[in-house]
Amino acid sequence: MSATPAPRRPALTPSLSVLLFTLLTWQVVAEGPLRRADERAARALTGSRLPDRAAEFLADLGNATVAVPVLVAVAAYTAWHARRSGTFRWWLPAVAALVAMAAVPALVAPLKAVIDRPGPPGMAGDGGFYPSGHAATAAVAYGAAVLLLLPLLRGAYGRRELVIGCCLLNVAIGFGLVRRGYHWPLDVVASWCLAAVLLWAMVLVVSRSTRRSSSRTPGC
Repeated sequence: MSATPAPRRPALTPSLSVLLFTLLTWQVVAEGPLRRADERAARALTGSRLPDRAAEFLADLGNATVAVPVLVAVAAYTAWHARRSGTFRWWLPAVAALVAMAAVPALVAPLKAVIDRPGPPGMAGDGGFYPSGHAATAAVAYGAAVLLLLPLLRGAYGRRELVIGCCLLNVAIGFGLVRRGYHWPLDVVASWCLAAVLLWAMVLVVSRSTRRSSSRTPGC
């Protein structure tokens, strides 16, 4: 019996992400109504009751020194597991995840320089806060780690809980960044859009390799 090809991934997610990122960037650059609402929301969130230490802890989870080692450890483990299982191109998912992670500074740094958005009050520097590098790092690192772990889990319940937990973690990190006054809310949302595109590209590369492998498997 021949293996069933992996289902095709829809292109809707990256298209919507690019569209939303374009809209947000236009509003930030043009100082449109979304930017003004964004700054009002930031002032409200900065005055929330969450203690500073808790908010700082959440924001720190987006540091490259925290998020990237998590991804590297998961990539190493899943690659080892796939090799041990005799998986075709066992190294590809881990490499795709690490390439997606490396693409974060390659995308974020030029965008920060070109858009040059000033940070919230009290932040040093004249600009370069949009999009958020911390939010993008967290979303790609933890998101890619989850994508690597999903094939190892049995049952939809565990997979769903892992995905939900990753989403909640990134929302908490974004809240921490805004609560501590490190970024505006739109800085964080724009980074999530970029991360969605990078994670989709990772999934696309791996799924195409899986389809090629399935098509070459002889029937039995």
